[in-house]
Amino acid sequence: MQGPAKPRTPVRIRTPPRGHVFCVGHRNNGAVGKTFDEIGDQLATWLTSQPVFFVATAPLAADGLLNCSPKGNREEFFVTGPRSVAYLDQTGSGVETIAHLKENGRVVLMFCAFAGPPRIVRLHGAARAVLKDSPEFASLVGLFPGATGVGVRSVIVVDVERVSDSCGYGVPFMNFEEHRPTMDQWSQRKGPEGIRDYWSEKNRWSIDGLEGFEAT
Repeated sequence: MQGPAKPRTPVRIRTPPRGHVFCVGHRNNGAVGKTFDEIGDQLATWLTSQPVFFVATAPLAADGLLNCSPKGNREEFFVTGPRSVAYLDQTGSGVETIAHLKENGRVVLMFCAFAGPPRIVRLHGAARAVLKDSPEFASLVGLFPGATGVGVRSVIVVDVERVSDSCGYGVPFMNFEEHRPTMDQWSQRKGPEGIRDYWSEKNRWSIDGLEGFEAT
């Protein structure tokens, strides 16, 4: 007969210093991520230089469908202040982001490095959509070279409540070639009236039945 099992050595979980987190999956590797009080100049430069970023939102309903959208950054993301950012929202076949923001305002933007040192940055906050027909839209146009494009739907304005980064060790290297011209070509073919008809057809309601917007 075997003797009594030896007691397991308890696993000691190392608590990160305040303001830092450890990258999940890497043990005892020190503080590889941190939070920031604001978006400083160096971070702002890094954020605006990324060719793509991701926007995630969710409805309040427990059974509601979450949404994550990739966004090409053709000078379409701008840091407007130490704790505020904005990005240009192009016409899409859905209206999940706008509908979720109208309901609850919660959003997270994620940027990750596909070249150079590994890094992931997340911007959590409260956001709202400034639609193209809104009087406020005119005051935001100057931030974006492409804001007068036919396919532009809104500007998403984010009040950033949390700025954090993490290791990004699992993000692959990928070479950026160029932005696709397809969105501009498609919207130009439709023209201003065709785009508004598309909004009326596709952007009135979210897939969960939340209100998007009504094109005028």
